[in-house]
Amino acid sequence: MKQLAALFALVLLFAAPAFLTAQTPAAAPEKCDCAKPEPPKDAWRVAYEKQLKEDFPWLAKFAEANKALPAPAAGENRVVFMGDSITEGWHIDQSFPGKPYVNRGISGQTTPQMVLRFHQDVIALKPKAVVILAGTNDIAGNTGLETNEQIEDYLADMAELARANGIKVIFTSILPVFDYPWTPGLKPAPRILAINAWMKKYAAEHYDIYVDYHSAMKDERNGLPSTLADDGVHPNPAGYAIMVPLVQAAIDKATK
Repeated sequence: MKQLAALFALVLLFAAPAFLTAQTPAAAPEKCDCAKPEPPKDAWRVAYEKQLKEDFPWLAKFAEANKALPAPAAGENRVVFMGDSITEGWHIDQSFPGKPYVNRGISGQTTPQMVLRFHQDVIALKPKAVVILAGTNDIAGNTGLETNEQIEDYLADMAELARANGIKVIFTSILPVFDYPWTPGLKPAPRILAINAWMKKYAAEHYDIYVDYHSAMKDERNGLPSTLADDGVHPNPAGYAIMVPLVQAAIDKATK
């Protein structure tokens, strides 16, 4: 009996450490906040996001200028250029001296924003024609992801609004882009080609005019060469010099 008790005590002696170890909870792993902090936003981005929340189409941008613009004179061939930064940065008065052309481009804008301000910034100005250069910021995702079909629908919306008000529609192709500096890696060139092909077909079907900037300005990558744009997106003076006669020929056709 004493031998059995001694054996039992010996078993407990060796089993206890394993038992205690098994019952001791493992130490909780240290928490790791491994998410990388977002890079700080520059002043332009902060202002842009604030403006989107307060006035998505930015109706305030040209509200006062539109009020100050007199009605077209008799026989005046007023033309409104509707677009984004490529239009806003275009010195229309210098490229078309003496012409009654009105610049209503807003940097960073997408086609849904333009649709919402189309009545105020185009129709209310009573032009003979509107030049629409839009879509590149949609592909870049400036106001969210959009399919090609959605972009095409917004372009069609603007054309329908114009035609319903007796305004001749001049579509201009989206300019070539190989990569966007602010959203790199999207590979936009194939999408631009597809939307331009749709635009050309749509214009022909609806008796609108289509201007092909893309073919006249692209490089071997279907992007803008450095000779025509410093950042691969926005034309420099040499780039605009190619665009001027192409769109002027379309305006002459639309207003004669």
